[in-house]
Amino acid sequence: MKKIFYILLLFSISSFSQEIALLKYSGGGDWYANPTSLPNLISFCNANISTRIKNKPSTVEPSNPDLFSYPFVHMTGHGNVVFSDSDVTNLRNYLTAGGFLHIDDNYGMDQFIRKEIKKIFPNNSLVEIPANHPIFQKPFPFPNGLPKIHEHDGTRPQAFGIFIDNKLVLLYTYECDLGDGWEDAEVHNDPANVRDKALKMGANIINYIFTN
Repeated sequence: MKKIFYILLLFSISSFSQEIALLKYSGGGDWYANPTSLPNLISFCNANISTRIKNKPSTVEPSNPDLFSYPFVHMTGHGNVVFSDSDVTNLRNYLTAGGFLHIDDNYGMDQFIRKEIKKIFPNNSLVEIPANHPIFQKPFPFPNGLPKIHEHDGTRPQAFGIFIDNKLVLLYTYECDLGDGWEDAEVHNDPANVRDKALKMGANIINYIFTN
């Protein structure tokens, strides 16, 4: 399975057009939040870091075998998340075979998603990713680590990860609202410099996936 996935992944990266996806999960949470986020991130990456990602992201359920078609899967929302046994198995196989899941807490997901991550990796703990990790270094430097996009509880933004063989396979961004910063400018009326930080951090995530 791993070998087949690596071959498919290499093909997708070297081919003319790459494709990324949004995770459609169960539990009642709004998996569909921030509808303009991924299209804007795609446009920014294609214009600034030489990616060739299809303009419209796909939508994929966690138990669907099509999950293995995407080198990057994004997940967001404000509420409850529930992964079934088949979701857990498929997500674990996907991530251990070379896939990447970015979970962005859109405020209100934290208490639910941590339990579901533990289902996927019962023997791995989320660890905070230090500011000197490559994901914060290039192509845009973030010397202090994850940027703060929206304020909620007045706490600092944190990036957590699950590592397999020293490679980051699951990124969980918390108290940041990174995806909000990717949205159309008029959605949150964020200043241009804030949106720019969010998009650049998103580009670093995409770059990390396609170069590691």
